[in-house]
Amino acid sequence: MRKVGMLMVTALAASLLAGCGYKASDKKEEVTITVFAAKSLNQVMEELIAEFQKTHENVNVQGSYDSSGTLMVQIEEGADCDVFFSAAVKQMNQLDETDGLVVEGTRHNVVNNQVCVVTYKGSNTKVTGLMDIKNAGSIALADGSVPVGKYTRQAMVNAGMLEKADDVSKISTTDISEALGGVEINECANVGVVTSAVAEGSNEVGTVYYSDTYGLEDRLEILEKIPYDLTGDVIYPVAQIQNSEADEAEAATAKEFVDFLITDDAKEIFQKYYFDTDVEG
Repeated sequence: MRKVGMLMVTALAASLLAGCGYKASDKKEEVTITVFAAKSLNQVMEELIAEFQKTHENVNVQGSYDSSGTLMVQIEEGADCDVFFSAAVKQMNQLDETDGLVVEGTRHNVVNNQVCVVTYKGSNTKVTGLMDIKNAGSIALADGSVPVGKYTRQAMVNAGMLEKADDVSKISTTDISEALGGVEINECANVGVVTSAVAEGSNEVGTVYYSDTYGLEDRLEILEKIPYDLTGDVIYPVAQIQNSEADEAEAATAKEFVDFLITDDAKEIFQKYYFDTDVEG
């Protein structure tokens, strides 16, 4: 447990804190918070964490990255998490409106992203975008519980490539393969796996976020940025999570980190990694 080794708050400190707003900088011993973030945020979050820690020398921010659906389930099951940064509103809505695990007043829409059809450099693929993706020898595709997989399915439904469904995330990989004429599909657990499968040439094409191509410009070719009128907006919300294991310093630090993510300085970093920061909070 992350509390091991930390000093207990003394009665005197508690009385002082009661009379003023608490900030992480007020506490000199190390404060550790855990941030669960969508896999597509991995690169940008590491830079954001480093930037935050420059002005919070006593703070250790630990990032944990996976698909938003997987992280949501872990939080529901009691994982030690202070901040959740999702790649879709569905998972945040579940934790907020259904589970009541979001700290009131801390939820913000931070960035928008765009789903892209990509191939590896030199693939000579016949695919030009989503509409003729069936021409690929193989496709890397995240499963429906993963936001990029859900957005891809929604785009295919809106483009008339798949039949409409009440919940597009339930459309199976087998159904998609059959609708595309039996093309081979590699079902992936998160967008990072999709990105690697295509960049390494294991699959001819795949659907990832625009931000996932950052740093891989020499290995990945974007065939199409799928328009928002097919996918809908790809909004990433963040919020502080109710954590019964967190002490006052950790809770305060988690709130400070969430607030940092919506600053102009953070927006500049997001933009560097191809995220769109022109969103309504």
